[in-house]
Amino acid sequence: MADRLDQPRSTRRTIIPRPRREEDAAGRLSESIARFLGTPTFIIWLTIFCIAWIAWNTLMPEDLVFDRASNGFTALTLMLSLQASYAAPLILLAQNRQTDRDRVQFEQDRQRSERNLADTEFLAREVAALRIALSEVATRDFVRSELRNLLEEMREDREEQDEGTERSS
Repeated sequence: MADRLDQPRSTRRTIIPRPRREEDAAGRLSESIARFLGTPTFIIWLTIFCIAWIAWNTLMPEDLVFDRASNGFTALTLMLSLQASYAAPLILLAQNRQTDRDRVQFEQDRQRSERNLADTEFLAREVAALRIALSEVATRDFVRSELRNLLEEMREDREEQDEGTERSS
């Protein structure tokens, strides 16, 4: 019977499991190498390697020398060229990955800035609304002045009543 296309295939068991490769493993490896190439440790080790190479090929007996100084240390030059030819693309790959990370970070910063701006505008509108609402609220000084005015009116009314009762008596 033919397999149905709308059903997933059953998983087959194999003796040797298929290796799974991470998508970003090569990029992370190249970044770690590029980071190491830019350290003082790498420069020190490369300097020690070159000094040892030149010392070996100039100070050892002729039968142990493998890169002659008379040829300009051709093998050393080739090795350093090979190292440089691998280092340059690795550094470029690491820079490209950093550019991608920077682009994502820039986008996140831009979105965060937009949210902060919207929040600030909202808070400014709320503060303005509170100021308008507070301008309609009676303040302590206003209430005191109104009470004083009422008290004065009540005194005047009482004095008028007292004068009216004195006249009628």
